[in-house]
Amino acid sequence: MKLLVGLGNPGEKYQATRHNVGFMVAEQVAQRHRIALKKKGYQGIYGVGRLVVQETTVLLPQTFMNCSGSSVNAAYQSLGLTPGDLIVIYDDLDLSFGRIRIKPGGGHGGHNGLRDIVAKLGIDNFVRLRIGIGRPEHGNITGHVLSRFAPDEQKGLSTLLDVAAEAAEKILVDGVVAAMNSYNSYNLYD
Repeated sequence: MKLLVGLGNPGEKYQATRHNVGFMVAEQVAQRHRIALKKKGYQGIYGVGRLVVQETTVLLPQTFMNCSGSSVNAAYQSLGLTPGDLIVIYDDLDLSFGRIRIKPGGGHGGHNGLRDIVAKLGIDNFVRLRIGIGRPEHGNITGHVLSRFAPDEQKGLSTLLDVAAEAAEKILVDGVVAAMNSYNSYNLYD
């Protein structure tokens, strides 16, 4: 069993915002593999299904971003996973919009959702799929992450979500190293 977690904030107010790009990618993966995200548990909404050969739980925590660790830890412990079985998808300010990065561990990089997951699980060696949202020009980080994508970004968003979903599938099927080799140089604008 693998656990694929998309990070975001629950509620209509936050739908389609930069901070919810993790939700968007996880939903895309679930949809592509006909995994219904209708079960309630682990302080989130989830579904279970098969991604090619890999049994996978797709989880969208409903605890708000900064408290994501409670939801992820509940699923992680209940499913009896190891760090390599956990893939977390989230937005990254330090990557420009349209870039993707996969890492098999590391710090939280200032991301409060990731910080909470590391704190609650007591580990940091799980797989991360980072989706670039870029930094704001004038430093209003909160306003930037909670805002919707700009019109020029909207044009490429569906392609970015498709490629990020493919990257998540590659991690699950072929492993993190193969996925890194295939997707860490990806740039929507190349």
